[in-house]
Amino acid sequence: MKKKSDEEWRRELGAERYHILREKGTEPAFTGRYVDEKTPGVYRCAACGMELFSSDTKYDSGSGWPSFYEPIDRDRIATAEDRSHGMRRVEVLCANCESHLGHVFTDGPRPTGLRYCVNSASLELDPSTDDTER
Repeated sequence: MKKKSDEEWRRELGAERYHILREKGTEPAFTGRYVDEKTPGVYRCAACGMELFSSDTKYDSGSGWPSFYEPIDRDRIATAEDRSHGMRRVEVLCANCESHLGHVFTDGPRPTGLRYCVNSASLELDPSTDDTER
């Protein structure tokens, strides 16, 4: 993937998405468009389009952000230590474009025990068009 300048990202993403994806921001809890979303499909990185999460692994964590118990493929997610805000957390990034998605915690459901807590603004839902899922 071609490395983009900050100006290219700003132009493509808009202010809110740029802040979240490129400056490691977050949206307020319970305000994102995908918090309560139930539509079957695939959630892609809003910056580069890489498929990251399936709606099959999305669940209601009560946290206020879309939560998934595993990515489509672990190679599509990168992690980094995050010591901001006086906390120690594991940041989740798109492995393709290095955009900030959210954080991963170890309080999720089976089978993984993980909770990928992701900003709605960092995702784009590609609804399933498979008639058997309707």
